[in-house]
Amino acid sequence: MNERERIDSMVRRHPEVYDNPLRREMIRHCIDFRETLITRNGALALWTRPESTGRSPKDTYIVREPKTSADIDWDAPNNIPMDPGTLDMILEDALSLLAEKPRVYVTDRVIGADSGYALPVHTVTDSAVTALFTDNMFRPIPADIHRSRLNQRPFTLVVLPNDKLDPGRYTGRLRELPDGTTSNMVVAMDYSRDLGVIVGSAYLGSVKKLMFTVMNYMLPGIDVLPLHTSANEGADAGIALFLGLSGTGKTTLSADPDRALLGDDEHGWSEAGVSNFENGCYAKLINLSAEKEPEIHRAVMHDAPPLEHGAILENVMVYPDGSVDMYDNRLTENSRGSYLLTFLSNIKTSSRGSHPYRILFLTADANGVLPPVAQLTEDQAMLWFLMGYTSKLAGTETGIEEPVSTFSRFFGAPFMPRNPDVYATMLGEKLKTHGTRVFLVNTGWSGGPYGVGHRMDITVTRHIIRQVLDSDLEGIDFEEDPRFHIMVPVSFPGVDEKVLHPEKSWADAGEFRRRADALAADFSSHYDKAYGGKPIAESIRACCPGK
Repeated sequence: MNERERIDSMVRRHPEVYDNPLRREMIRHCIDFRETLITRNGALALWTRPESTGRSPKDTYIVREPKTSADIDWDAPNNIPMDPGTLDMILEDALSLLAEKPRVYVTDRVIGADSGYALPVHTVTDSAVTALFTDNMFRPIPADIHRSRLNQRPFTLVVLPNDKLDPGRYTGRLRELPDGTTSNMVVAMDYSRDLGVIVGSAYLGSVKKLMFTVMNYMLPGIDVLPLHTSANEGADAGIALFLGLSGTGKTTLSADPDRALLGDDEHGWSEAGVSNFENGCYAKLINLSAEKEPEIHRAVMHDAPPLEHGAILENVMVYPDGSVDMYDNRLTENSRGSYLLTFLSNIKTSSRGSHPYRILFLTADANGVLPPVAQLTEDQAMLWFLMGYTSKLAGTETGIEEPVSTFSRFFGAPFMPRNPDVYATMLGEKLKTHGTRVFLVNTGWSGGPYGVGHRMDITVTRHIIRQVLDSDLEGIDFEEDPRFHIMVPVSFPGVDEKVLHPEKSWADAGEFRRRADALAADFSSHYDKAYGGKPIAESIRACCPGK
């Protein structure tokens, strides 16, 4: 008996099982069994324990076994190995816990709008909220699922968000905490057995990101490039992708009233084009306002009867009268909202499109040394894809804040388990095959670093993106920046020369060079650490700043 058969056998023996219940029934259970409260507008609100207000990367594991081990980059800090026997123990404990629950929910959905590679997902949980989340985020099974190259290897996910493992049973097997005890939570996946188990993490994003990681492992094996990206489509059916880490403007800039949204986070690029993985969105809600983010605000805060709403507000401050305060961060900075794509006003309902003609890598450079726009050659694009650069602001004891260089491979390091040359090479091949042009767009600082300069005017950024997407940029000459190895326009319509060439906007040219050289050195150092021993082409390495 394999793992799926063991799980299904337990489910069949359970006295109260809800097998693919209607959406309204899941919402009703969330309310009736007090898993959530109802907000004034009809959405559902829940709160988690402090350890579940975000992902727990140190408790996230990949089973290391002979069949798939060679595919995984075990040098990457996010790929933490687990032996198969430990997962066997976890599954045994999870099934014992499930057997004692008053109710069990089963949902069958797929990941992927393209039925050619949609992955069936069989989720078993005791939580109505988790079941509803899979209904929000995963897609209905298409009539032609038999077309899928992944149809014969469905993935099974067991989720017990509110239970804990016995630490004594897992000493030496799971993470040791600072106090010397063993962690009692786990997010684990086994690619050879197509199995995932979550125990003790009530953060809904653990479910979403586990399945994203699974797709990112599976898809390169069938020649599909998985991307942590938003995607939209213009009136001419042209597809644009927006890749960027938190704070770079990915969600804001891809939400364009003149372009239909395919999805805001996870996509695959196959021989047929681009398609969204998801059925919904899982958006950060902190400081969300109707003025700055009208689409997202409307999606989570529109008025509807609770049984017709189904948006889930996670760790948002809700007052006794049901009103919501998005600006209150006492619970967490990582408050989230899960809602259906259909709650947005301008979407492409199929969530599929052609091959992208433009890709935008977004970065928020707080050093103020990168130009607002640059074009990337294929090798340069693969390098910046490998690096996934942005900068964050870290407070110091004196209150002074300095930019900290942040690198996240493929703009989603925790979720990209394969060896890095696989993803980079696939991107380069697809760029070459489809003639896709890649641009680096800096949404960070201009005229100096954070604290001296100012954040790039969003109207300038929007203008640049509009030009990049709506014109062929004929007549614009590009010159390679010898330090950062990117192709910077000599001039750009509607953009001031001082903004376009950041060194001209700094009061102290020597300080600009010092900052720029320091950032280039950060790139070089990170490349050597992350990729020095990997089979990355020399032509890509030569594009690294500081090389």
